[in-house]
This record gives sequence, structure tokens and C-alpha cells, in this order.
Amino acid sequence: MVKLEGVVGEQIKRTITIAANEKYPFKIIKDRAKVGKNIRYELKEVKKTGGKKYLLTVENLKKQKGRYYDIIYLKTNKRPLPEIVIRVQGNIADIEPKSNKQK
Repeated sequence: MVKLEGVVGEQIKRTITIAANEKYPFKIIKDRAKVGKNIRYELKEVKKTGGKKYLLTVENLKKQKGRYYDIIYLKTNKRPLPEIVIRVQGNIADIEPKSNKQK
């Protein structure tokens, strides 16, 4: 799961690593978001000792206060694990005005 939490107007971005067990390597062959309205994502393949890993960076696009949910589907070339499902949860808050803060 990727949680994107922050305030309106701030850049909110998270990166997760997806790596296969060395004995059971896989390749991600296709990716898609279920909705894709409030997020932008980028998937990068990185070589590591003994195989590959992937870096998935997800960025918030929502410009107003609110919550949202989405799913990123990563299709693989392996039968036992044909698809990896990454849930995305966004929680964007208002910026609290300084004049409303109590002393």
C-alpha cells in the first residue's frame, strides 16, 4: 500500500521497492491504474546483484482537500503471481490559516 498524506499545495510523493526472490525472478510487463485521476506514477527497473528490482513512485495530483483510493496493477510474466496489486490511499488536508491558530 502507498499512502499519500499531506496538505493542499504541497508536493506529495512516495516511492516503494518491488523485488523478486532470487530463486523466483519475474518481470513486470504491463502497468495500469484503475482510475488514475488523482495520481501519477512511474515504474523504473533497476538492476541489482542477482536480479532486478523495480521502483514505483506515486505522486498526488489532487488540488483540493479530500480522500481518494486507487489501485495500480502490475502484470508480471510469472504464472504463480500473474499480477501485483498496489493499493493507493490519498488523504489531503486543508492548510490551517495562521490567524485561526489559538495561542
